[in-house]
Amino acid sequence: MGANSIWVWDHFFPLFGDLDAPHFEGWTLLSAMAADTERAMVGTMVTCNSYRNPELLADMARTLDHLSGGRMYLGVGSGWFERDYNEYGYDFGTVGSRLRQLEADIPRMQARLKKLNPPAIGSLPLLIGGSGEKVTLRLVAQHADAWNTFGPPENYERLSGVLNEWCAKVDRNPADIERTVSIQADDVDDVGRYIDAGADHVIVGLNSPFGLEPLNSLIAQRDSLG
Repeated sequence: MGANSIWVWDHFFPLFGDLDAPHFEGWTLLSAMAADTERAMVGTMVTCNSYRNPELLADMARTLDHLSGGRMYLGVGSGWFERDYNEYGYDFGTVGSRLRQLEADIPRMQARLKKLNPPAIGSLPLLIGGSGEKVTLRLVAQHADAWNTFGPPENYERLSGVLNEWCAKVDRNPADIERTVSIQADDVDDVGRYIDAGADHVIVGLNSPFGLEPLNSLIAQRDSLG
């Protein structure tokens, strides 16, 4: 179809609609997608840091990088969906404890990636998802190659400005961070507004595996912009 990237979430149950509908594990699905495609980047939007040891997560991402021929994003976040935690036996903790865990684990992932043999064959960009202005955006400025959040264009632009402020504080060039935004199918006509707000990469969520009209619209808008 011509999409630039393909993403899966890292949840164990549906988030809306029939909450007990059929559902599969995201990393396993992404492995199949990586092996069955040739051009599009693939990634997790985003992996919950709480669910896997950070060294293991780095190894999983490196393996998928090889399966995809170097087309993998490692997208991570601190987690929020309590049902996942409760039913799979993870400690839900608090927002603060999950953010502290993410902050501690990111350097462990990065260190493991440097040790793995063979190393990643692509750039394996680290994407951090979230909109927390005090911690998450600071972590993006310190560590990430890419950032993702969602929300209306006006708020996206404001948050992007906060990220720029954090970049100045940690002496990071804000242009080095790819700005991605997740939108829903109903928002696909607002792509131009997100680009004007600073988004480099627009990702549309599909509610059905066969409802590809929003993706077709997004691709057409991308192509019209050259």
